[in-house]
Formats: sequence, C-alpha cells, structure tokens
Amino acid sequence: MRFLFLPAIFLRNIPQIGARPGAVARCCSRVLRAGTVLCGILACWPLAAQELLPSTRFYQGDFYRERFDTKLPRVDLEPPTRLSDFQIDGKLEFSLRSYLELVLANNTDMQVQKLSVEVQRNAITRAFAPFDPVVTANFNATRSETPTDTALAGAVTLSQLSQPYGIRYLQTLESGTQYSAGFDGVRTTTNNSFATFNPNITGNFRLSFSQPLLRNRGLYINRLPIMVARSRYRQSQYNMQDQIMRLLNQAELAYWSVIEAREALKVQEQGLALQDALLKRSQRELELGAISALEIYRPQQSYATAEIQVTQARYRLQQAEDVLRRQISADLDPAFRNMPLVLTESTLPPQDDRPLDKEAHVETAYRMRPDLKSSLQALDIDDLNFQSAKNRIQPDLALTGTYNSAGRGGNSVTRTNVFVGDGRTSAITRIIPGGFGDTLGQVFGFDFPAYGFGLTLRLPLRDRAGTADLADATINKRLNSLRARSLEQQIRQEVLNAVTQVENSRASVRLAQVALDFSQKNVDAETKRYDLGVTTIFFLLDAQTALTNSQANLVTQSVQYRRNLLTLLRVTGQLLEERGVTVE
Repeated sequence: MRFLFLPAIFLRNIPQIGARPGAVARCCSRVLRAGTVLCGILACWPLAAQELLPSTRFYQGDFYRERFDTKLPRVDLEPPTRLSDFQIDGKLEFSLRSYLELVLANNTDMQVQKLSVEVQRNAITRAFAPFDPVVTANFNATRSETPTDTALAGAVTLSQLSQPYGIRYLQTLESGTQYSAGFDGVRTTTNNSFATFNPNITGNFRLSFSQPLLRNRGLYINRLPIMVARSRYRQSQYNMQDQIMRLLNQAELAYWSVIEAREALKVQEQGLALQDALLKRSQRELELGAISALEIYRPQQSYATAEIQVTQARYRLQQAEDVLRRQISADLDPAFRNMPLVLTESTLPPQDDRPLDKEAHVETAYRMRPDLKSSLQALDIDDLNFQSAKNRIQPDLALTGTYNSAGRGGNSVTRTNVFVGDGRTSAITRIIPGGFGDTLGQVFGFDFPAYGFGLTLRLPLRDRAGTADLADATINKRLNSLRARSLEQQIRQEVLNAVTQVENSRASVRLAQVALDFSQKNVDAETKRYDLGVTTIFFLLDAQTALTNSQANLVTQSVQYRRNLLTLLRVTGQLLEERGVTVE
C-alpha cells in the first residue's frame, strides 16, 4: 500500500535533494523501500465499493478466460414458477395477494424493469475506470547491415542488432496525481571495432509524477463522475419502483376485470333464468288459451336477447382471463395455458364511509412518489455537473517531477592499436565478462542519477466550449427545477381527482344498492299484478330487465370502487407498501 504514496515520499525529501547531491540516492532508496515490485502496486488498489462489479485481476485465471473466450453469452429464460402451488382440482385458484406474488415472480415486464437498473449499476464501475492502473511492456529486435564510407565506422560493412525493451506502470489517484514507474533499455551487438562494450546493455529506471494544482485537483473534483453515476443509479432505482408500481397497478386491474366479468356473467345467467321461466309460463298459458298467439313473441324475443347477452358476457370473461394469464405468464406453460381460473376475492360493497383528507393524501404523495424522488435526484445530478463544468474552465497548472537512474552492462572489450591506419582490425587484448546484472546493479545503485521538477501551465485565452458547458449546466438545473414543480402540481391534481373518484364511487355503490332494492320490489309487484291479471307481460318483462340491469350496475360500481381505491394508492405512492412489496 505504501507504494501508492510514492510521489508524496519523493516530495517530502525534496529539501534533502537540493541541499546535498548525495541525498538523491538516499531519497530514491526510501522510495524503493516504500514499494518493491509492481505487483504490490496492483494488489493494493484501494478503490472499492459495494455497488462495483466483481473484476478479476491479471494474475487470476478468469482474467484471460473473460478476454479471450469467443463464445457468445447464452441467455436461458426461466419458465414460470409456483403455478403448481395454486392448482386445486384442475383449476388455478388464488387470492389477490397470491396473484400479485405470482405477478412479481413471473411477469416478463417486471423482470425487464429489474434488469434495467443493472445498466446504471455498471456505470458506477465504469466511472472508476480513470483510476485503473495500466502496465505497458514492449520488446523489439532490429538487425541492420549498412555499408560504411569511412574508417571511423569500425568495419567495412557495419552489422548491428538492436533489441530495445521496457515495462511501464501508470496510475492516476483520486487526488488527481498521476505517477508512473518504468524500466527500459536496449541491448546492442555490433561488429564495430571501436566498440568497448559488445554486447552493450543499457537500462534506465524512471519515476515521474504530475500533480494538478488548479484544474482536476482534489478528491472531490476527481470523484464527480463516480458521484454522478451513483446519483443516476439511485434515480434509476426510483424509476424502477415507479414502473413496478404501475405494472402492479395494471396487474391488479386485470384481476378486478376478471371478477367484474365473472360477476357480470352470473347476473346475465340469472337474467336468462328469469326469462326462461317467464317464457315457459307464457307457453303454458298459450297452450291453455289464457293468452293469444300474438303475446308469445315478446317473451321469446326477451329470452333470445338474454341468450345473446350471456354469450357476450362469457366471451368478455374469456378475454379478461387471457389478460390475467399473461400477467402471471401462465400463457407460456401449456400445462396451465387453458386451465380454469378461480379468484377468491369478492365484490362486497365498501364498508368504510370515513371522509378522506385530501391534503394529507397530497403530503403522502409528495413523500412517497418515486417519480418525484427521481425528479429531485436529477437536481443533485445537475449540481454535480455544474461543479464538473466549473472545474473544466479553470487554468490547467500542474507540478511535474522526474527521477531517472541509468546503468550499463555487457562484455567490456579492451583493444590495442585501435587506429592502425592500414585497414587492419585492431587486436583485442582483454574481455571482461558482463551482462544484464551489471546494468541492474548500476541502475538501482543510483550511480548515474538525473532528476528534475517543473511547472506546466495551459491557459486558454478564450474557452467557448467550457463557457457553453457551464451555461448548459445552469439551464439544465433550472429546467429540472421547473419539471419538478410541474410534477408536484400534476401529483396534487392526480391525488385530488383520485380522492374525488373514491368518494364518488362510494356514493354510486350506495345508489346502486338502493336502485337494486327498488328493482327487486318492482319485479315482485309486477309479478303479483300479472298473476292477478291487472297488468300485461310487457311491464313484467320490463321490470325483470330493470332488475338485471340494477344487479349489473351494482357489480360495476363495486368493482369501480376497487379500481378507484387502487388508483388512489398508486397516485399517493402507497401501492407497493400496501401490497407488501419491497423493491431491493
């Protein structure tokens, strides 16, 4: 870990370097003791966060498997789950709560929303990319044969083999400091008779750093992209909660649509039974001569109309059930695709007549609505973008420093009569063996040091792009502030409308109950009148039709109350909490 603070250690010893020439070697010795090898640098990378993706390192086997694997990713879609848990006697039977559990587990749109957040989570990992260390290594070999035109070239045909090599480690810290450590050199062999080292092996160990003093200086500025990514991740979570709440609202509406269609079918079947009984009675009266043949057509027409209404109600129920099966993905499994559905919730009229506090519901919506939280989160992103734009228009002033240590190795060649003058090759009197170890010994013995410091200033005389970016950041914050206020107004209007609709539904259900009571009494009265012969079958059929319509209206108003109550929970942001749904 100490190697990460290499520039600080070097800077701390600057006074010693300036005071005594021999202090250079001691300073660099401290630097080398702070971190010995580059692998230690990689192992001590300090940046970590819970939301980051797991990333393999270069010394792990998965690192190479991930980068060189040519297989395309395989996506295996899971079949719908837990449907068999609700299978009873060849039917799917579930309450509203169990149905919503199946929706959350199997609904395809729900799974899409859950995965959409992962993209923003990956963006957090991407925001750490500027601080990732990089290692660069190189090696080259060049053989050259060149004719010479002077005796000083050392050979008639000069043959050389040059093999440069190097490795460099580069990293940027969160403070903006960029530092590098590297080793490079070259190995050269030649037939030059003047060469005193053959092969000649040179090496250089270089340390350098650059510290921004104005632009990009400090932890806060350099972590702005990370904070923006995290804010966008939180914003995507709010958006996901909002979408899941809307999808849950649609799923529950589908549940109540099936119940409404089921109860409507029962009402039409009861109406058909009444029409059937009246038709049979009319046919019996016709056989006995109590009525004329002209009176039988009206009961027959009413019965036929009731049959049509039953058929239409049955198909509406089938369509509603198909929608519900899609919500729980039962349509994907042939075993449950056509299985009958049994919903246990009833359409009992509401019993809670307490008045609703509109302002309290509005305040709840302001506190709970995820779309409003997302809009307010956008303001936080705007503040971060403003700070980033303001940083980019500052002058770019940086303190730089370098330290270099050189070395040389190879076979040392001693010659006599180097300049013989008659074209003969000079004689070699002694060869002192040497190699790469000699180069390393001189490099890290700091026998030939070179160091320096400097200041670099980049001052744009006119920065139009930066000025425009700063102006855009200001405008975007104002726009998002206005959008947030507009959303608050919209939420208030939605809550007020939803409360009004709930209260209206309560009144409509009570009126439907009263109308049903009167329709039933009217049917009983018309039946007695018809039995006494003081009324005609027209009025009796009309009374029965009115009774059927009243029953259907009560079902419609009761289900509509459930829908309006569901809408109120959605616009106040309480739907997930009321249904026991937790979004992680």
